[in-house]
Amino acid sequence: MKQPVLGLVSSAVVIAIALGFLSLFDLPLFNGWVAFIALCFIPMQIVVGIIWGANPPFAARLRQPVKGLALVGVTMLVAAIVTVIVARTIGESQTPPGPIPTHFAIIAVVFAFWLTIMMGGWPVTTAVRSPIPAGFAVLVGAYLVTYVVFRLVFNYDFLQGTPVYLESAPRGLHMAILALVFCVTHVAAMFVVLLFDLWPLTTAPGLMKQPVLGLAWTATTLVITAVVMSIGVQSMGTDPMIFLTRVTVPVIFGSILVLNMFQNSLLAALRQPLKGVANLAVAISFGVGLSRVYGLLGPTLVGGPLVSGPPAYDYEIWLANALLGITFPLLVFHAVFFEFWPLHGRGGPSGPPTP
Repeated sequence: MKQPVLGLVSSAVVIAIALGFLSLFDLPLFNGWVAFIALCFIPMQIVVGIIWGANPPFAARLRQPVKGLALVGVTMLVAAIVTVIVARTIGESQTPPGPIPTHFAIIAVVFAFWLTIMMGGWPVTTAVRSPIPAGFAVLVGAYLVTYVVFRLVFNYDFLQGTPVYLESAPRGLHMAILALVFCVTHVAAMFVVLLFDLWPLTTAPGLMKQPVLGLAWTATTLVITAVVMSIGVQSMGTDPMIFLTRVTVPVIFGSILVLNMFQNSLLAALRQPLKGVANLAVAISFGVGLSRVYGLLGPTLVGGPLVSGPPAYDYEIWLANALLGITFPLLVFHAVFFEFWPLHGRGGPSGPPTP
């Protein structure tokens, strides 16, 4: 099976599995422990896919599906350790995990993306040539950066007096929800640049080496994020959580389908920047369409209504976690760890953007 049929069939199968998995949990359980654990999986999954190239020495000679199972197993083991550490430290062993440790887990994903994709693992990968220790060092680095940003930027004073407030909660520069949406939207901007194959950065050869590339890419995505957030949240007055699920999440999810599941093959004949514009249009169409499908199915899957908006944002939290916390990792597992097995027995090359 070849692209784009391979990507279409694989996406459909994985999405069906994801919806079946989502139907197993009621809303409190899913938005609590299930989503939190899933989020703690993703940083290690990114490291395995990018820094290890989904082909570390201990799995290089294995055939599918054993290879995929081995990679998933390592990811699960590390994620389990991370989950316990974050729950007990950032979350003060609160049960179920509240928004504070969950936000920390989310921005850890953001900085895992930043260090592995945008910075190319720099400076770790230039100092540590062996992929296994380099990968773990990048993972630790992502959590260290996360902790610093979390303490300096996020402010949870608005939660004081509620059951989910923690005494150790940071009192940083910005209201935590706004800071969270900015961070996640920055990932969406990163994917937009990938949809353009890093154009126009590729027009300047001097930018295409680390750390210059990572810094230039970061500056570009920060500008994109600031402009989009300024228009969508400040000028238009959109609630940040509504903006997250109506704009940010669909762009990320649609980009994952275009770049990972279809391996950037849908519009390969076009040249940049036209290809990027077309890629973005397709990604938005996929993301918005599937977000609406998930939203319509949500009440049936959780066995009750999903109320949108403040104060609980049940619909927004469920939708974001369903798409990016559950379906996204499953898509990556199939496309990258299992190399589309058994739809594509030998697997296929995953492009540079593969997380």
